[in-house]
Amino acid sequence: MNTPGAAGAVAVLGGTGCMGRHICAAFAERGARVVAVARRRTPGVGAHRFLPLDAAACTAGELAAVLAAERVGTVVNATLGWGRTEHEMGHVNVRLVERLLAALRAMSDPPRLVHLGTIHEYGPVPHGTLIDEDVVPRPQTLYARAKLTASRMVLEAVRAGRLDGVVLRVTNTIGPHPAPESLFGSLAARLRDEGATVGVELTVADARRDYVDVRDASAAVVLAAGSGTAEPLLNIGRGEATHIRELIDALVRATGLPPGTVRDRQGDVAGRSAGADWIQVDSSRARRLLGWQPRYDVDASMRDLWDTVRPASAPAAPVPGGESRRR
Repeated sequence: MNTPGAAGAVAVLGGTGCMGRHICAAFAERGARVVAVARRRTPGVGAHRFLPLDAAACTAGELAAVLAAERVGTVVNATLGWGRTEHEMGHVNVRLVERLLAALRAMSDPPRLVHLGTIHEYGPVPHGTLIDEDVVPRPQTLYARAKLTASRMVLEAVRAGRLDGVVLRVTNTIGPHPAPESLFGSLAARLRDEGATVGVELTVADARRDYVDVRDASAAVVLAAGSGTAEPLLNIGRGEATHIRELIDALVRATGLPPGTVRDRQGDVAGRSAGADWIQVDSSRARRLLGWQPRYDVDASMRDLWDTVRPASAPAAPVPGGESRRR
């Protein structure tokens, strides 16, 4: 396998986001020269070079010039856009990819592209389905449809020989520095602020989801960047469908709070927003072609998640029996 970024810098679009910051760190650990590209800098995202740029708003020519000036050999699209309407979703998820593909076509020596899609592009599947790359996508949410459109644009360009790239459809992620608006990021904040005094009431979906540690997903990105595999589409997940309640209990254990701290109640259901009650990912293709495998189990991911959310004065979550934080 080639060393990621050996032929140039690694530009991570969305490099200050909850996923992008880990991707930047993973490449930097391999010795790559990293350029984090985002609209604004976020505190605590590392000492990488930061480039303030709205990639969706600039022209393809401007983006190509930036990538050439930075001598970029690999581009990772780790942007995550959200909107309330189909137009807004398309603007933040599809338009950027349109500009990026046009920019790469305009370059004399275009970089390799690693595009982060989402497992939700496949849409809801029957209970018990192992989601591999041959599952026909039938997304039902605005977000998933927009992400599928963007992924298909990349896949079409790669399969037509116009682009050197790969699409990774990544499942839900947990681990350090969660997005504040995510299920476990918001729940961890509530446990920090309310858990020790009044506890937390939450209505939990009867759903089973595949959650992979964000650092494991980032390792897959690094491997995909340096791989010469001809397969343009790879699914990334831990391979286990875990009930949302079990995941919540793992987070509560990480806090050291009593088991009954999160109580069931009627109302809005936690864990239903992604529009699927069953997600189990088949990552055998990524394991076979990239040599990738997840290292962190759910308890380790939740302990490390809590360590980045808990009050500074609170003790770190204990590791039961001194067991390894990884698998």
